[in-house]
Amino acid sequence: MTVPPAGTALAGGTNGPRALRPLLDTVLDALTTGAEDRAGPLPPGGPDTVTRAVRDACHPVFPDHGTGPHTALRTLVHTLAAGAADPADPLCAAHLHCPPLALATAADLAACALNPSMDSWDQAPAASALEALTSRALAALVYPQATGPDALITTGGTESNQLALLLAREAAAPAGTATDPHRPARPLQIVCGANAHHSIPRSAWLLGLPEPLTLPTPDGILTPDTVHTCLANLAGRAGPVLLTATAGTTDSGAIDPLDALADVAAQHGARFHIDAAYGGALLFSDTHRSALNGLARAHTVGLDLHKLGWQPVAAGLLAVPGPATLAPLAHQADYLNADDDTEAGLPDLLSRSLRTTRRPDILKIAVTLKALGRHGLGELVDHTLAAAQTLADLIEAHPRYELHSRPALSTVLFRPTGADDTTLATIRRTLLTDGRAVLGRATTPTGLWLKATLLNPHTQPGDLTSLLKLVEGHIPR
Repeated sequence: MTVPPAGTALAGGTNGPRALRPLLDTVLDALTTGAEDRAGPLPPGGPDTVTRAVRDACHPVFPDHGTGPHTALRTLVHTLAAGAADPADPLCAAHLHCPPLALATAADLAACALNPSMDSWDQAPAASALEALTSRALAALVYPQATGPDALITTGGTESNQLALLLAREAAAPAGTATDPHRPARPLQIVCGANAHHSIPRSAWLLGLPEPLTLPTPDGILTPDTVHTCLANLAGRAGPVLLTATAGTTDSGAIDPLDALADVAAQHGARFHIDAAYGGALLFSDTHRSALNGLARAHTVGLDLHKLGWQPVAAGLLAVPGPATLAPLAHQADYLNADDDTEAGLPDLLSRSLRTTRRPDILKIAVTLKALGRHGLGELVDHTLAAAQTLADLIEAHPRYELHSRPALSTVLFRPTGADDTTLATIRRTLLTDGRAVLGRATTPTGLWLKATLLNPHTQPGDLTSLLKLVEGHIPR
């Protein structure tokens, strides 16, 4: 037999760690030199400059004869690091893009090396058991009084919302009516606020549902009175209704009044889903968890731990109060979950996702939970939210800035006093192009605002002062 070419050693087995060790040294060195070359939160120069640098460093990307593993790793990892938006830099604060914990990243390496596929037990024996234990423990945080709460592992809030809408559609799916069994039932009607994540209407489109009724949220939250009026008007004119609320909007981090909305949904017989992709991590915090009162009254709740959970992407969940909620996902493929295998005790993994092949994303989550515990994660949440309050204080005390509102989570909206939308957009793009700071943008009924989304629990007040000084330096005089 021929000898496999250099660079084709496998990551698994007893020899895998030995093959990985020198490669990891190369990767870590390249990450270090790439970050040093970047020397900031973002590479300077804008898209054309970054694209040219990547092309020049990596050409040819697919040569006839390979360069060897260390050269390829060194070149591409260095190039990626030098051209990265680094969420570990305190001045990289535009999006819900967290700096992952080193601990979780190390665990993710193990998941990559072992490479379980979470679609049948015989591909992931221990990983499937770990996923069941960990997802149920997290679901119990959401539904502390429920019997048998469970959670599906998802790629994030978008998939969680899509699954929630699918489960609601199927729960409301009986065809026909009592008076005319041949008459098609009215489709599920989704009701959401203008503050809802864009994946809600997109999922409705994907699932063949009517366009959601989108209610105004002029103050950034969905109010019970607005929902009550809408649902009262729908009575007798629409079929089943799904009300969706948000615990942590992407624009401002606002949290809808969950308990009051749950009351309204119950009064009108509507199903209730909460998108807590951003704010769900408040469950870890003894200080802030009361902001999520009413969460456990939802039929489904989405969470993301690659936001305020400091996990590498992806780390999403959809929590439900009991396994019956997940029944519509049941699916059978003989080569993965044959009936006789399931009856013999092999776990059915295929019915826990719309995806077939799935990474063992649960490992990094489980390692983090075990290492830090709820209180350790809660402290990280508390530190991060405190930093947002500090930034709001600095803005309110500054004569040249205007604060949109006190932060509910870790997002702070602000702008130079009197700046128009064009000026704000130009300031943001200039900072991006210079590679000095990464700020987001949010459009509200009061116009455009700069958005600082703080997700680094190590951010200090001096970092926040530096951020404001950078913006101030670009305000037209």
